[in-house]
Amino acid sequence: MKAPAGGTRSTETSPDAAFTAECTLLCLDCLEGMRGLPSGSVDLIVTSPPYNIGKPYRRYDDMRPREEYLTWMERVAKESRRILKENGSFFLNVGSKPTDPWIPLDVAQRFRAHYALQNVMHWIKSIAIEKADVGQYDLIQDDIAVGHYQPVRSPRFLSQCHEYIFQFSPHGDTVLDKKGIGVKYQDKSNIGRWKGSAEDLRDRGNTWFIPYPTIRNARSHPTTFPVKLPEMCIRLHGYTQKTLVLDPFMGTGSTAIACRCLGVRFLGFEIDSHYRDLAEERISRREEERGN
Repeated sequence: MKAPAGGTRSTETSPDAAFTAECTLLCLDCLEGMRGLPSGSVDLIVTSPPYNIGKPYRRYDDMRPREEYLTWMERVAKESRRILKENGSFFLNVGSKPTDPWIPLDVAQRFRAHYALQNVMHWIKSIAIEKADVGQYDLIQDDIAVGHYQPVRSPRFLSQCHEYIFQFSPHGDTVLDKKGIGVKYQDKSNIGRWKGSAEDLRDRGNTWFIPYPTIRNARSHPTTFPVKLPEMCIRLHGYTQKTLVLDPFMGTGSTAIACRCLGVRFLGFEIDSHYRDLAEERISRREEERGN
């Protein structure tokens, strides 16, 4: 099959093809795809599965009985653990709905028998900070309210402005490149004050403000996440050009685009050929914008 622009290759053959391709997009069920991979062959998994909250996917039923859904997610955990390297990471983004905030915690609990939970990050989509709480920074003159979210009209529940990102690892001791997503100190007097802070770069911590773009593609997947989210996960884990990143719930290819930007190998599974085709289009468009 001819490769589309940008060097990606779409195929419906064996997942083994990923090891000879820079970026491979497979129209496969996630479990079927992972079962076709050798044990210990994947460096890093970055993904966001369906949350089971009734999103309008084209082929997938997002309102399965709770126990059936959780059992399925545990099968994903078990099979992914087999293919992940011993120093690998599985970054799992899971959200919820106002009437059912237990979903991400229930999913994480099903991973417990197969992984160590090494870090829990909070993806902040929108945040409001009053000037009085900011501190003495000359460039900040007023209250701050940034980011986008879907308002919740119910008088019982708050609007959902964050989601979880769980970092699972085989043993809880995977070494990370924390400065890979580091931020500069606001107060420069902190440089050199703390052990390991000899440069103007500090650990970002586990709250990540990543807003959605203002304009979103109306044709897109119902639950896309910003490209910056998987990019930060990959940078935090650390990578080389030989790193293989897997997204078993590829959707429209945000993780694939992040891999292309960072120059690492990518393998993605997507059960819906329509979303897979949209991923190809997004990757090709990004490559054209970058002038490649």
